Amino acid sequence: MSDYPNRPLIGVGVVVFREGAQGGRDVLLVRRGKPPREGRWSLPGGRQRLGERVRETACREVAEETGVEVEVTALLDVVDSVTRDEAEAIAYHYTLVDFLAEWRAGEAAAGGDAAEVAWADPADLARYDLWDETVRLIRVGLDRRRET
Repeated sequence: MSDYPNRPLIGVGVVVFREGAQGGRDVLLVRRGKPPREGRWSLPGGRQRLGERVRETACREVAEETGVEVEVTALLDVVDSVTRDEAEAIAYHYTLVDFLAEWRAGEAAAGGDAAEVAWADPADLARYDLWDETVRLIRVGLDRRRET
């Protein structure tokens, strides 16, 4: 999709957890291989396709970017990501529908729009220089998992 849209685009992000090696929880992160946020760490996800339900988008995008199969368990939040250029014109505007999911199968490996993948300890997120909203969503996901 080209820069400078005439309307917001729908994107889907997924906070994926699995049991960690030390008995804790690890969260799946991807390093973006394309704009926007190229080279930055974030949640796996991407644009919804015409006719595709958002939960289907969540599962497809995680599989395409990481090779991992997930079970979507809850809607976490809907947030806007607006990127402006130097002249303050809107270069990108995504309405992001973010889900919580559990790892079910597969070894994480970069694919699709992802340049790199990592299972990260939520206590060590600072090293990934994540967008504040991404950190918040991971925290919300951890809290939601504790409630169930």
